[in-house]
Amino acid sequence: MAERLVGKQAPDFTMETATGDGKEFGKVSLSDYKGKWLVLFFYPLDFTFVCPTEITALSHAAAQFKELDTEILGVSIDSIHTHKAWINTPINDNGLGKLEFPLAADITKSVARDYGVLIEEEGIALRGLFIIDPEGELKYEVVNHNDVGRSVEETLRVLQALQSGGLCPMNWKPGDKNLVVK
Repeated sequence: MAERLVGKQAPDFTMETATGDGKEFGKVSLSDYKGKWLVLFFYPLDFTFVCPTEITALSHAAAQFKELDTEILGVSIDSIHTHKAWINTPINDNGLGKLEFPLAADITKSVARDYGVLIEEEGIALRGLFIIDPEGELKYEVVNHNDVGRSVEETLRVLQALQSGGLCPMNWKPGDKNLVVK
């Protein structure tokens, strides 16, 4: 049975990364995001077909996330070298081009397993997206079948709803009032 993550401290991690410019390698831990919001997303594999549509869409929206004091981190089971090669491959050749955030390598698959998105028999992750608050609490989780990409607009909407600090009714949008309980 799957374990609930929402409302708990996000599972800790440390992973190697390829920078979004495809020039350097680094390392990242959950603690690096303390004091900021984090959109942590998993995707199955580099050099696939749905993944670049999601990753580049998130990169194009990175400035909107930055305005909301939110960082983005992409994760797959591929190596940092594969990430770097994919970032340095032109978009016309199924590459990513420059990104506004790093891609992390979960070679051991332990992070995907900890977040409940690892397909054990295939050794790849489902499309899982998690929003973690500045104190490290996991506030939102959505997991899709690998055939279906996620929505940047919905991720931004949910992030803003979480940051509003109140009760948000269905279809709440930034600028809408929160529910008042009497």
